[in-house]
Amino acid sequence: MYAVIGLGNPGTKYKGTRHNVGFDTIDCLAQRNNTKITKIKFKSLYGETQIGNEKVLLVKPQTYMNRSGESVLEISKFYKLPIENIIVIVDDVDIKFGSLRIRAKGSAGTHNGLKSIIYLLQSENFPRVKIGVGKPNEHQDLADFVLSGFSKEHRVIIDNTVEQAAKAVEKIITSGISAAMNEFNINIESPGI
Repeated sequence: MYAVIGLGNPGTKYKGTRHNVGFDTIDCLAQRNNTKITKIKFKSLYGETQIGNEKVLLVKPQTYMNRSGESVLEISKFYKLPIENIIVIVDDVDIKFGSLRIRAKGSAGTHNGLKSIIYLLQSENFPRVKIGVGKPNEHQDLADFVLSGFSKEHRVIIDNTVEQAAKAVEKIITSGISAAMNEFNINIESPGI
């Protein structure tokens, strides 16, 4: 069994923002696997599906980004999940816009959602799928930037990356993290941001 956690903030105010590409990827996975994200438990909205031979929870924590770990901890305890079966999808300002980066483990960097998960799980050893959402310019506040939306041109690129992220999650579940890293760690040539 796997839990796929898409990080984001709940509510229409945050829909379509850079910080919510994790939620977007969960929605994409739900659509690809004919699943509805309508159940409420674990401080989350979630749905259940099957990918390959595995039962998979598709999860959108409803705690707001900085407390995402609360939801992940509840799920991991309830289902007694091995840490390597918790896959986190997250926005990343430190990788190239439109790129996808899969890691088997690692630090949180500047991401408060990852910091919350690492702190509460007391481990960095969970896989994550990072989506490059661009970097703020030197005069722009990081929080304001990640809570902003995309231009139409950039939304097309991000929607493609979200689709690739969904496929990468499926590959992690069916073929393992190494196979997914080999296939999906990409850099997309894109307009600067």
